[in-house]
Amino acid sequence: MGDFIIRTGDMLRVTIVPPVIVPLLEAPTALTGSSRDLTINGMPACLLGDELPLPLRQPLPYTAPPFTTPGTGTLRLTLSPANLTVQTRNGTSLLLKGSVFTALFTITTPATQVTPSGPVPDPIAVKTGTAEFITSNATVKAA
Repeated sequence: MGDFIIRTGDMLRVTIVPPVIVPLLEAPTALTGSSRDLTINGMPACLLGDELPLPLRQPLPYTAPPFTTPGTGTLRLTLSPANLTVQTRNGTSLLLKGSVFTALFTITTPATQVTPSGPVPDPIAVKTGTAEFITSNATVKAA
């Protein structure tokens, strides 16, 4: 049975396991579809590669108490098969609502904790989490 196709305006919600705080991930982020061949209710469908919106592709600030001086990290998503169609005629899969999938936040500059003997860096280099698509498309499904 098929699932709803993700389109421009649908949202990506990412949750990194607490106590990590990534301010830009606190609210869902809008997706922008790149399909030139398929629109859903007048909005371009999202293809594989559209799952990570541009604002989330850059290094993102984070804190992880007790490391309260912000550091930065990059976000990577790993979609599950339930989030993709088979390839379309143009060779790219469509994104589907599907199920929750994996999010990894890889630290590029660690957050630090200020101590009398100097700053102490966050020792955990990769923070785990989950991500999901939120769609308002309640009519168009794909296999």
